[in-house]
Amino acid sequence: MSRIYDALIKIEKKNPHSRIAVSRKRRNDTARPLSLWWNDTSLEWKIIGTIAGMMLVFGLLLVAIVNHLMGQALRTQIDQRTLVMATNLSDAAAGHVIGRNILELHALVTKYARLDGSAYAFIEDNKGQIVAHSLPIFPSELGETLTMNERRQVNRRVVRLQGKPVYETRTPILEGQVGAAHIGIWGESVATEIYSALLPIVGLITSLLLAGAILSVFLARGIIRWLTDTADKMSTGDLETPVENRVTG
Repeated sequence: MSRIYDALIKIEKKNPHSRIAVSRKRRNDTARPLSLWWNDTSLEWKIIGTIAGMMLVFGLLLVAIVNHLMGQALRTQIDQRTLVMATNLSDAAAGHVIGRNILELHALVTKYARLDGSAYAFIEDNKGQIVAHSLPIFPSELGETLTMNERRQVNRRVVRLQGKPVYETRTPILEGQVGAAHIGIWGESVATEIYSALLPIVGLITSLLLAGAILSVFLARGIIRWLTDTADKMSTGDLETPVENRVTG
């Protein structure tokens, strides 16, 4: 069997125009373009996948940073707004606490408890006794024991009411000599406000990143095809033809 194969090889070398040589050449000529096309396509998709992956990582990182920074800024803004509400309540309640005007105090805390996002409002005297509140029954978990120095300072805490988180702000009344005013804001309301403000920004960033990714893919495909065509022309000698013509002329 090997002798027959060797004989065929010798015939092919002596007569390059034989059927065997022509058939083998045709197979090689057919396989080579398919192989080059497959390699080019594979390279193209690898580069496109790399660009898409980089854009995805960059986009997720950018969204995370914006979400963190904007979330902190919005939370600070909400805390400041709650502080203003609590300060106004303490200023309005000072005279009523001194005069023990319970009905006026109840009307006052009820008014502030009806503000958007408010969970409750209550007022305590300088001994820590609750003199007015907006809740049907005052829960024991809202009570706190503070020193005289702590009663003179503004502080914040997170409590749970009806199984839900509440952000509470406490402001002293007349520097803590009379008592303090408390306002609680539902945590769900704070989260909804933050997400409502962040959603358009995140959507805009996502749209810009998607547009950039699509543009990058088209540019990458164009550059790859241009490089492939240039390499093909260089391999076939097409790029050298104009130069030879100029020299001949």
